Amino acid sequence: MVISTGGFTRTSDNLKLSKHSSDALSSSLLTLRGGSVHEKEMDALSKSSTREFSSSSPDEDQKYVTLAKPAPGSPFHYAFPVHSLEKAKHFYGNVLGCEEGRSSEKWQDYSLHGHQIVCHWVGDNYRCVDYYNPVDGDEVPVPHAGLALTVEEFHALAKRVKEAGVEFIIEPHLRFKGMPGEQWTMFFKDPSGNNLEFKAMTKVENLFAKYNVVD
Repeated sequence: MVISTGGFTRTSDNLKLSKHSSDALSSSLLTLRGGSVHEKEMDALSKSSTREFSSSSPDEDQKYVTLAKPAPGSPFHYAFPVHSLEKAKHFYGNVLGCEEGRSSEKWQDYSLHGHQIVCHWVGDNYRCVDYYNPVDGDEVPVPHAGLALTVEEFHALAKRVKEAGVEFIIEPHLRFKGMPGEQWTMFFKDPSGNNLEFKAMTKVENLFAKYNVVD
């Protein structure tokens, strides 16, 4: 049997998983492409659906749960520096609602809609150094990373981020109006100053439309 955990797969010939645990896991998890589970549900889930496996690996008898499924196709992997794992955990886990996967004292990974992102602690003094580039009238911070969402997901996330008190670098708005690349976009930072952009094409099929944009 193959088990997925934190973006990797493990094969176990000696898996112990009760039907009760399996049912509890299925009923407790949210299926919004890696969305969050309430704390009480997560606590119950950890107690009722912990899986045990044994093998010849150093992980013998280690207990774990898998709280998110990989995105379809080829999930991307993105690792980035942070100055505080505690603050990163609050931001990515609570504010953005990402499920936490594997972690250590120096790093932690999360499911961002089924894609694997990893926060690496690099020192208390780290802050992202910004550069800027004009895009459709906005000074866009570089580097940045994020996701292309649906329009509905975009507005739900914008509301969530605003309610959490996160300051927008670029407020949610419609960019490239009337053009093939018309899209909703917003920019904000994580606690370490890393820039995040989330966007939503008004026509999903135009994500890679090729044409010359004149700023």
